[in-house]
Amino acid sequence: MSEACSTIHQIFDRMKRFYFPFNAGEIPSDGVYVLFERGEKAHGVDRVVRIGTHTGDNQLRSRLFQHFLKENKDRSIFRKNIGRALLNRDKDRFLEQWELDLTERKAKDRFANGIDFMKQKEVEKRVTEHIQKNFSFIALGIKDKAKRLEFESKIISTVSLCDECRPSQAWFGLFSPKDKIKKSGLWQVNELNKTQLNENEISDLQRIANIENKK
Repeated sequence: MSEACSTIHQIFDRMKRFYFPFNAGEIPSDGVYVLFERGEKAHGVDRVVRIGTHTGDNQLRSRLFQHFLKENKDRSIFRKNIGRALLNRDKDRFLEQWELDLTERKAKDRFANGIDFMKQKEVEKRVTEHIQKNFSFIALGIKDKAKRLEFESKIISTVSLCDECRPSQAWFGLFSPKDKIKKSGLWQVNELNKTQLNENEISDLQRIANIENKK
């Protein structure tokens, strides 16, 4: 068991938890979000299943809306991964179309005639319902971009390197076609198994958490 991972789970467990529908005004404008999923436990509390942040200023709330509300899988890799698991579980061949990124105009023009947009809309709705029903989060207010990116990376690594933070046998992520998701128990494939948080950084995390809890 990772002592660092156990400590941050206890810190997160004492923080204000947000469930859908949430009040955006209570969420920091900049920072790191940590997601939890119904039924998943570790260290005696809810298990962390995703960590994320944003690059532009004042975009944390917008990022969370992209995950929970905006039905566009090409603007949220989290939504895309949930959709992948849904379609893979159902052995639905639409997964091939779901993988296409239509963000750029060239891609839209190239693939538009081959995509069932009605089906895509249906899957987007299922993804939204699944996320809103099963996920909650906490938010750590961090203004400095470099600092929040570093915390995001190190929290991901701390959790992914912990032997106790394994998914349950019923975890929905086991339907993912992505091996890194199934093995890590996290809804992400980047920043896994790198540098963990050190004692000073955990203390800083506790300070940030205390500030957020006083709001």
